[in-house]
Amino acid sequence: MKLAALTQPFSRRGRAGMVALALSGALLAGCAGNPPKEQFAVTEAAIRSATTAEATKFAPLEMQQAREHWRQAELEMEKQNYDKARRLAERAEIDARLAERKARAVKTQRALEQAQEGIRLLREETQRGGGY
Repeated sequence: MKLAALTQPFSRRGRAGMVALALSGALLAGCAGNPPKEQFAVTEAAIRSATTAEATKFAPLEMQQAREHWRQAELEMEKQNYDKARRLAERAEIDARLAERKARAVKTQRALEQAQEGIRLLREETQRGGGY
């Protein structure tokens, strides 16, 4: 009797197990592809922050890349390609954070240069007016 069970490829019990296995695999695949809502919220905040820091003006290439990755992420989200949408949103977040930091660095550098120029002008003024 055991030999017969081994030689029959799919008994009723074996088929039920295969169906259950296939359904559980499909269920797990569905769970793995949840919409990346949290990542999208984080990315949106990073893009807003970069925009506020004037990244479009001071880091245009990085900001363009952030917006392009964000656009692609939204398209993938519409297609329900959630894993790809998540990866693109993460890339957009990284690009936006880079753009923000670069913009802040450029603005800080310019402020430093203006302060140094102001100091230089004050020194010249005091040297000329030294004979009070």
